[in-house]
Amino acid sequence: MSYDRNPPVASLIIGERELTQGSGGVFAHINPANGEHQAEIPLAGPAEVHQAVAAASHAFEIWRRTPGAQRALLLNRFADLIQQHTDEFIRLAAIEGGTPVTIGAGGPRLGEEWTRYYAGWADKIDGQVVSMPPAEELIYTRPEPYGVIGIIITWNGPLISLGMKVAPALAAGNTVVVKPAEQTPFAAQLFAKLALQAGIPPGVVNVLPGSTEAAQALIGHPDVQKVTFTGGPITARKILHQCADLLKPTVLELGGKSANIVFDDADVAFVAQMAAFWSVGLLSGQGCELPTRLLVQDSIYEQMIEAVAAVVGHLPMGDPFEASTIIGPVINEAACSRILGMVERARTSGARVVLGGERAGGDLAQGCYVRPSIFADVDASSEISQQEVFGPVLVIQRFKDEAEAIALANSTGYGLGGYIQTHDLGRANRLAAGLKTGYVHINGTRNIPACAPFGGLGLSGYGKEGGRPGLDEFIRLKTVSMPA
Repeated sequence: MSYDRNPPVASLIIGERELTQGSGGVFAHINPANGEHQAEIPLAGPAEVHQAVAAASHAFEIWRRTPGAQRALLLNRFADLIQQHTDEFIRLAAIEGGTPVTIGAGGPRLGEEWTRYYAGWADKIDGQVVSMPPAEELIYTRPEPYGVIGIIITWNGPLISLGMKVAPALAAGNTVVVKPAEQTPFAAQLFAKLALQAGIPPGVVNVLPGSTEAAQALIGHPDVQKVTFTGGPITARKILHQCADLLKPTVLELGGKSANIVFDDADVAFVAQMAAFWSVGLLSGQGCELPTRLLVQDSIYEQMIEAVAAVVGHLPMGDPFEASTIIGPVINEAACSRILGMVERARTSGARVVLGGERAGGDLAQGCYVRPSIFADVDASSEISQQEVFGPVLVIQRFKDEAEAIALANSTGYGLGGYIQTHDLGRANRLAAGLKTGYVHINGTRNIPACAPFGGLGLSGYGKEGGRPGLDEFIRLKTVSMPA
């Protein structure tokens, strides 16, 4: 399929209005695949945030009273439109973030899945009778939406984050003001337009790429009742400081340093394919729950290194719009420099270089391309083992037994995901119990299905997205009592 490589006109979506200018100035959008300036992104400032919150507050009085069955109908219609615009979302992901078109369908697929899943909950939100006659009082609970939710998302997989946050918030009767990253505004912009097209009332979904001041204004606005954030720990701490002063609840989905634990009874060929693609192939390693540490049992350690390196060495890197490309660019020059700096420090610290990470040259030299890096025999306390790289870098370490595998896996401050590869289900369950993570995948199960709670521990944040717990994040209970 041939894709148009020209970006749409960027805009802010406030209610029914589409603004091509904002008081926060403009962001010069650089195409990560070729280093060329391709768009001017209008940025919201505090003024537009106040307008969007006002629109969301007005819409809340309408949306909260919309019957659950009607909200379900509109959310399902919204999911239909996301699916129908799959090709456009794929195109936008390649333009704004360098996501190859060969894997770009994952965003709209998950966006649709999460929206449709929470559509199914919209008419099933009920309270509970907690005391009844012959007691002296009848006591029951009323589940109620918070009101306006402030949503701040980062640049990797924006449509996935929108599905994970917006869909449950809307299903519960809330309205939202979304601040997407200025690097990836186009998917969020189309998302908001499709919500209107589906018949969701104006002001229920507002989208504002914005400045730091805009984020602070959104978090601090008295009518924003809760904040949910996807990003890194550094920004999360700043958000928490501001929310703490306001006693405002938050959900934080942060980074990860997930371990992929491989025992000697695992299928080496299968694990090599999975480990290669899910660590350095998918999104060029720019994913929070990707298994970026490969822990391998002694007896198959060298065999696994050789197998993974062979797979990684054959993953095509190139233009995101080429049908053969698997690995695209990283998001920008700053990310490129940061990743290469970590790679160089790992190289000089004594880790064994299996595949060297360097910047791509030739036809790719003008883009933000980092060739995949694989390091073996890595010290568990080293920077490359402890810190999230968010780039195409895989660390391989050896272990002797279950106890050492668990200790290595739990040796970082993160606790988002864990992966176990073994045919011994008793062992798999023992390790699943021992891992300090919010999610455990055994033998290749898929990431972030909408029906399952997702969220981390420690530096990976807190709160849940997915399943009934993800809906409950956007509901607060009121207790009502009356004489029996």
